Amino acid sequence: MSKLLSCEYNMDTACVELKYAEGALISIDTIAVENEVADNMYQRSELDWLIYNKPLEYAQLVLGEGLEAYLKGTPEHRLMD
Repeated sequence: MSKLLSCEYNMDTACVELKYAEGALISIDTIAVENEVADNMYQRSELDWLIYNKPLEYAQLVLGEGLEAYLKGTPEHRLMD
């Protein structure tokens, strides 16, 4: 992929969208991700916070397959505020 131009949450589609310089678009369906990895309301709340406040970090965790470790509280996957 080329240079990332933007990463934001699209409330209309409930997707985190990554747009790249060459025109590529990655769209992450946040509802599908929550249904797959969140076991309880606390994990869903944690994911919602990431989606709204740190969509790039959320996308990195989803695409890098680190989301489950993040939700389990593994220290190396905790994001700094």
